Amino acid sequence: MPFDVALDRSLGALEDRDKRLTHELAAGVLRQSAALDAVLSPFIARGIDSVSPALLDVLRLAAYQLRYLERVPAHAAVATGVALAREAVGERAGGFANAVLRRVSELGPEMVDDPGQDTLARLASTWSHPEWLVARWLARWGEADVERLLEWNNTHPALVIQPARGGSGDLERLFRDQGVRSFSAPHDAGVVVEATRPERLPGFTRGLFYVQDPAQSLVLRFADFPAGELIYDACAAPGGKTLGLSRTADRVVAADASRRRLRRLRENLRRAGHGREFPVLADALHPPIRRVNAYLLDAPCLGTGTFARHPDARLRVTPEALERLAREQASLLDAAADRVAPGGVLCYATCSLEPEEGALQVNAFLERHPEFRREATGVVPPELLSPAGDLEVLPQQHGMDGAFAARLLRTS
Repeated sequence: MPFDVALDRSLGALEDRDKRLTHELAAGVLRQSAALDAVLSPFIARGIDSVSPALLDVLRLAAYQLRYLERVPAHAAVATGVALAREAVGERAGGFANAVLRRVSELGPEMVDDPGQDTLARLASTWSHPEWLVARWLARWGEADVERLLEWNNTHPALVIQPARGGSGDLERLFRDQGVRSFSAPHDAGVVVEATRPERLPGFTRGLFYVQDPAQSLVLRFADFPAGELIYDACAAPGGKTLGLSRTADRVVAADASRRRLRRLRENLRRAGHGREFPVLADALHPPIRRVNAYLLDAPCLGTGTFARHPDARLRVTPEALERLAREQASLLDAAADRVAPGGVLCYATCSLEPEEGALQVNAFLERHPEFRREATGVVPPELLSPAGDLEVLPQQHGMDGAFAARLLRTS
C-alpha cells in the first residue's frame, strides 16, 4: 500500500496539528532510516539485526525526534519511546529502549561517521538510499551532484497546485485575498502554496485547482498536443494530467487498469473536471480505441524522481524491479504505437531518473518502429531538454520532481 494512502487510513480523527506531526515523523523515519540505524547501532551490543522489527521502529521513531526535531524535548522523546516499546513489545523492551535512547540523547549534534567508509557507503548511509542506486548515480553525475540529489530527496517537498480553470495568477490573487501565502513555481509551472492540506484551501471544493508537481505540468507542456483533439491518456490515475489535458482537448479518454486507482481518478474528475473527461477501466497493453492523433503514455516506472514526495519508495526499488519495469514499458510502447494515426503524436513519460526507463527505452522503441521519430517543439526552456531533444527534469538541477518525456511523431 502506498505511504500516503496507508497514512491517511491510520490518522483517523486526529487534530490537524497532530496529523502534521504524525506525517513528519513517519516520512522522516523512512527518509532517514539508514542514518538512524547508524546512530542506534553503537549502543546495541548484539547488533541492530538482533532487534525485533516492532522495537526497531520504536527506536527509530524516538531517535528521529532526538536527532531531527528540535521542538521535541529530549526527555519527552525518550519517555515516549520507552512507553511505546513497553506497549508494542513488553516490559523488558522498555528497559532496553531506555538504555539505548538515553545514550542517543547524549550525543552531540554531529552525526556518527565511519572514517573507513568510501564515498559510496558514506552517501548511501548518510542519506538512507540503496547503495546500488547511489552507485549508478555516481557513475552518471559525480559526487557533488549526487549529494545534492540525495539531500533533495530527504527534504519535505512543497505543495504545488495547478489551475483547473483560469490561470495561475487567478489562484494567487484568490489566495492573497484569503491570507494564504503563495508564489509561482519554477518556469511558471504551477503555484507553490504554504499549506499542507489542499482540501482546506479556498477554491478546493469548487474545483478551481488540483495538486500536481511542476515537472508533471511541464510534461504536458512538452507534449504540446493540438487543441481540440481527442486524447487517449493510457495510464491516467490519479488524474492530474487528464485534468491538464482536458483544458484544451475536445475529449480525453482517461484509462487505467486498476479499479482502486480508477475510483480516485473519478473523484478528482468530479471535483475539478470540465465534463470532457471519460474514465474507463482498460489495460494499456490493449487500448480499446481507434487510432488517435494524441496519445499520452505516462508509464509505470521505478519513480526515482519522486523520492522526496514518496519516502517509502526507496525501500522498494531493486535492480530486478528496474529490469521488469523496463520490459513492461517496452510492451506498453509497442501497444501504443499501433493506436497512433499517421501524423499523430505519442508522448511517452515517466517520473524516473533511470536511462533504461527514459532515453534508452525510447532509442530501442525507435529501432523497432522506424515509422516514428523524435520531434521536440521548443515550448519548454532549452535547459530542460536533453541533447536528443527529450524533456529531462533533474531534482538536483531544476528544483522539482524528476521527470522524463519523449515526443514521438508518427510519420507514416
